[in-house]
Amino acid sequence: MTSSADSSLLDDFLAFTLAGSRPTAHAGTAPSGVRWTWQGEGVLLLEPAREAAHSVLASAGIHGDETAPIEMLSSLVADIANGRAPLVARMLVILGNIDAMRAADRYIDDDLNRLFSGRHASLPGSREAARAAELERAALAFFDDVAQPKWHIDMHTAIRASVFEQFALLPHTGAPLARAMFDWLRDARLQAVLLHREKANTFTHFTAVAAGALACTLELGKVRPFGQNDLARFAASDAALRRLIAGEAARDTAPLRVFTVVAQIDKQSEHFVLNVASDVPNFTAFPAGTELAHDGDYRYRVSHDEERIVFPNPKVKPGLRAGLMVVDTTDSTLASLD
Repeated sequence: MTSSADSSLLDDFLAFTLAGSRPTAHAGTAPSGVRWTWQGEGVLLLEPAREAAHSVLASAGIHGDETAPIEMLSSLVADIANGRAPLVARMLVILGNIDAMRAADRYIDDDLNRLFSGRHASLPGSREAARAAELERAALAFFDDVAQPKWHIDMHTAIRASVFEQFALLPHTGAPLARAMFDWLRDARLQAVLLHREKANTFTHFTAVAAGALACTLELGKVRPFGQNDLARFAASDAALRRLIAGEAARDTAPLRVFTVVAQIDKQSEHFVLNVASDVPNFTAFPAGTELAHDGDYRYRVSHDEERIVFPNPKVKPGLRAGLMVVDTTDSTLASLD
């Protein structure tokens, strides 16, 4: 059983992690009968008493200032431990960039969500590089030698407002899109989903390609400090995640818009200019011919009748993405699902 000294690990996983605490034992059994294993800072394995039906990795805090999903996951751990949230899945809970969480910042040296799929090896001096390698190992070990279905839900909040306040991003793997994922996104009442067309160095791209997981990145609202989140705004995604780990079928069939990436705006140098106001929401539409960015001889002009911009950020380091351009592909995408 879990000792009283270690109960804070399960009762408030966030506070335990931020404090740099270590459990007296690395494994135990919660009051609910769920088996737990502390695998390192911010990494907690939860397993049901009976044989698991599926495996779910739930992560948050890959960016340290995106606090609401971190608080949501911490509450879920407590509810699983106390029996308020049924668990039939194997579940790995990851709080990502702990140093940045403590500093109330997005990252310390480098954006952690650009360092997966081995890119961390090119930045050996970065504190985030070591964490990316650690999380890759944890994810691969969790998914190793287990049957489908495998899920990875990576929860974020956005820097700026959005036309669609809560939306998802699916990594590009070359495999057919899974109806099960779209059913879950509807159940979570996501308003839109964005489809990548190229590989990336995000956590979900890594788990989708390296482990064969059904993986999605969720953007669930605005960045706010710890303690200032209205978690009621995240109730739908929280409930959908709880149904997923409880083995319950998706319930909701909320409408879902689908967008596909048609271009990426990259910052090539410090001379880069993005012609987008700092308060322009994600998914703002621009007509054909609009020049959105320039950097030396480079120009980006809208080439489709309408393109929407997502994640515009001219403050990234040179060589990184400063925005994604997307078009609406709702009808064709939903018609293609297996």
